[in-house]
Amino acid sequence: MLTRKQHELLRFIHERLRETGVPPSFDEMKDALDLKSKSGIHRLITALEERGFIRRLPNRARALEVIRLPESASGAGSQRRFTPSVVEGGLAGKAKAAPLPPAEERNRDISSIPVMGRIAAGTPISAIQNRSHSISLSGDFLSQGDHFALEVRGDSMVEAGILDGDLVVIRRQDTANTGDIIVALIDDEEATLKRFRRRGSSIALEAANQAYETRVLGPDRVKIQGKLVSLVRRY
Repeated sequence: MLTRKQHELLRFIHERLRETGVPPSFDEMKDALDLKSKSGIHRLITALEERGFIRRLPNRARALEVIRLPESASGAGSQRRFTPSVVEGGLAGKAKAAPLPPAEERNRDISSIPVMGRIAAGTPISAIQNRSHSISLSGDFLSQGDHFALEVRGDSMVEAGILDGDLVVIRRQDTANTGDIIVALIDDEEATLKRFRRRGSSIALEAANQAYETRVLGPDRVKIQGKLVSLVRRY
């Protein structure tokens, strides 16, 4: 059984990962749970990790994975595990060791997402137009709408927990809110994965790596191709 605060934190982390693909900061978790200090968050995360609900990834800041969620209050005492994502060549995703649900449930809840190539600063637009293969992803990690996946190349988003070789799952859309991580097409030639911000009438494409400069461009030069909703790591 989880305490109320443990349950609230687990749900908050899960929802943030579903919405942005990136776990919340400790300050965001503290504010969301109305705690006075981050030490309380550290204790809650440790408790969730010890109970097998989350996992902290080594050598990375803010690197949390939700492995499973408790069922709703009506199902107290039992727990639901995430379905792993299946990639060509093996398992990948959020719960590599979790058992699969019954076949009829897998068929209902798993979607096939096309992998459209690779994404990095300077990648040609053709890289996001050619389907190479597909991945199977649980509906827990998707939002409503049309989705595609891209393989990340480079380290420009490492501080957002996005590493070279990861697969980012993108929901197709042509608008974004400040702070969203998006696929942006620059000058109809170059596709990049960056954090979107508005600066007056201009658009800033912000890396999550201090070694890279933020690019500030006119709105006529940037077309939004989609928003990051999830991430798959291949082990």
